[in-house]
Amino acid sequence: MTAEHESLAAPWRRGDGERRARPAGARTAPAAPEARDAGPSVRSRVASALHVGRRRAAPMVDAAGARVGTVTTRLQARLRERARAQRRLSAVVWARRAGYLAIVGLVAWLVLASPVFALDPAEVETTGYGTVVEPADVSATVAQFEGQSLATLSTSRLADALREIPGVRDAAIERVWPAGLLIELTSREPVAAVPVEDGYAFVDSEATTVGRADEAPDDLPVVTIPVGEDHTRVLAAVLGVINQLPVELRDRVQDVSAGTEDTVTFELRDGPRVEWGSAEDSALKAEVLQVLLDSGQADGATVIDVSAPTLPITRS
Repeated sequence: MTAEHESLAAPWRRGDGERRARPAGARTAPAAPEARDAGPSVRSRVASALHVGRRRAAPMVDAAGARVGTVTTRLQARLRERARAQRRLSAVVWARRAGYLAIVGLVAWLVLASPVFALDPAEVETTGYGTVVEPADVSATVAQFEGQSLATLSTSRLADALREIPGVRDAAIERVWPAGLLIELTSREPVAAVPVEDGYAFVDSEATTVGRADEAPDDLPVVTIPVGEDHTRVLAAVLGVINQLPVELRDRVQDVSAGTEDTVTFELRDGPRVEWGSAEDSALKAEVLQVLLDSGQADGATVIDVSAPTLPITRS
């Protein structure tokens, strides 16, 4: 309680004391005129005190309101700053995404549509032509795929197309970036010539025709076999025999004939006729024949029979 409030309350406390000190039964004297006149003065003093209290409380209310206003302003500023930061972050994220999409699109265009990776036939290297594969046929086949992206080029389709070329047994393809290929062919080399209506057909070890000619070749044995249902099996037996011969001996074979699978015979270019029999034990028969020819034991012989390789026979 303030000093001013104490001064206002003092007369009331004194009055209480006087009333308590007055003996019982004593009569209260009428109030003096001065006391009656003091009433309005007391009320004035109370009103004045209340007015002063209100004036002092007003600045406190104003200060509290000012503090609340300051806090609200700061909060709004922070919220605005946070919103701006969120917008900046969102803009950065979308910019990065757009950049990534642009990079992906550029790479896709370079790989799929750009001429940088388009197949250029001039950048294609081919090996393994052998003796019967025509380079022009290979170039024409590769040209069908010109301009295709190396990334999406179907090497299996190209390999299948190359296998359709006469003389090609297999093809292996390797990409050479940015626009080339390395093609390795496995050619079908002819091992014999078979008489046909319009000349001679060249066949490989699998009896696949790999070429034709009007006249018999000098470097291939001519195979004479009967025409009929057994033609394929007899031809396979003859080719099996030829494949088992060493290269040096194979080059000396001139004519091969067979009535059946078990009666294969052939003539050497500068020597006797060889009775081979079946294709069974062909490796051993070839070794025995080579020994007889190299050792001179077959000199002067017109027939060498190796159908039983452990008991070879020479006849003059």
